[in-house]
Amino acid sequence: MKSRRSFLKKLGLSVAAIPFAGSIAKAETMEIVSDENDRGRINKPIVLSTWSFGQVANQSGWDILSKGGTALDAVESTARFVESDLTQKSVGLGALPDRDGFVTLDACIMDEKGNCGSVMFLENILHPVTVARLVMEKTPHVQLVGEGAQQFALDNGHELHPAPTESSKKDWENWKLKNNYEPKHGIDNHDTIGVIALDINGNLSGACTTSGLAFKMRGRVGDSPIIGAGLFVDNEIGAATATGTGEEVVRICGSHLVVELMRQGYKPAAACKEAVSRIIKRSPKYTKDMIIGFLALNKKGEYGGYSTREGFEYGVYDNNGSTLKKAEFIEK
Repeated sequence: MKSRRSFLKKLGLSVAAIPFAGSIAKAETMEIVSDENDRGRINKPIVLSTWSFGQVANQSGWDILSKGGTALDAVESTARFVESDLTQKSVGLGALPDRDGFVTLDACIMDEKGNCGSVMFLENILHPVTVARLVMEKTPHVQLVGEGAQQFALDNGHELHPAPTESSKKDWENWKLKNNYEPKHGIDNHDTIGVIALDINGNLSGACTTSGLAFKMRGRVGDSPIIGAGLFVDNEIGAATATGTGEEVVRICGSHLVVELMRQGYKPAAACKEAVSRIIKRSPKYTKDMIIGFLALNKKGEYGGYSTREGFEYGVYDNNGSTLKKAEFIEK
């Protein structure tokens, strides 16, 4: 009987070559199957933002994406739109101040290459998200804070603007009369716009901007400007952002967790739900008055959100138009 080795030699193959050839064939087959399954089904471009004001702001990002622009430009533009609206009480210079009457702003941005920039405890600057992008693009650093962040902004063409507005100042004065210097938690103090986008080239980016928790202790920083907590982007997998009580998000590195869960195969909404579940499980200080939500987007343009309580909404703008979605939630 002829040996297997001589048989293979007649075919012009070596035994050593068989496993290698088999691996290549398998890889190519898997790649072809993947391409066939995905062809024409990637939902791009797309931009998503937290809360109802995010739906309105998404128009700014969509105007960029629909013309072939980058996800990075889109998320910055969307965030700037809300920062410019001085009627918003949780983002930008129109926001409610800290307990001492000062409006302090936090923001971050992250691109498809893993580059990122952040500013914290920034005062009197209209567009902190743009300053965060300047930190990313013009410095060797990731984070600038306080007076240093403000001076950097001024050195790069930004101007000082007054804050708080008369409306926010009046709210602060009324709060002081009855709240014993305690910060305000709850669904009406969700304090952030988080934006994530996928452009026509398949690249992801994200941004966050916030005034932080209303009537917070001076110097408090939440999750929003912290890469991995309030925002995380991995261009191989997806992007995620968070909103709500930032201390709870920081404790689980929430947005990074959501992206890593998507890496393991979770769909976006399921990854957000798992992150929310971990917050509720681990936090002995969790109360039903708090709301924490996550929003996620993967490389296929699939998206989803989840929150601790009813009320978290997010805006979506893709080729199907602009919509406002209600996220699922855990606490009934």
